[in-house]
Amino acid sequence: MALKDMWIPTDFAAVFPQGLMLVGAIEADEEFSSDRNAPKRQKIDMDRDGNGSRKRMWKATVMDPAGAGKGAKNTGLDITFIADVMPSPPAEEVVPGFRPIVLEGLMLKPRVTGNGEFKSIGFYIRATGIKGDKSGARVNTLAADKAA
Repeated sequence: MALKDMWIPTDFAAVFPQGLMLVGAIEADEEFSSDRNAPKRQKIDMDRDGNGSRKRMWKATVMDPAGAGKGAKNTGLDITFIADVMPSPPAEEVVPGFRPIVLEGLMLKPRVTGNGEFKSIGFYIRATGIKGDKSGARVNTLAADKAA
């Protein structure tokens, strides 16, 4: 199928109408290695054919308040950030370990989740940054255009 590696850009407010809460910290997404003594390597956004942005991958766990009434499996989500620098949430913690965030460059990719006859459709979730981030993960397009 031609669309199997296609990421679908979407609007944050349409997917997360009540916003998101970052749980804990954002950290580097590391490649799996069967050798325990091998040095840890951060994943890069590139497939086997060499396609991709070649930017570093960061991972975070978030909570979606809209899924709170539907059980724990509908509340917690894993998000991958694709950026050269680790995104930094601008907001202060509301409760220790919880920060409200708004994702920029949100993309979804459908996938099948579950086992046997209990399968359903889920999504891989990616973003390019966090709104209001001052870490340098997000490139200011107006400043980049002026510099060019």
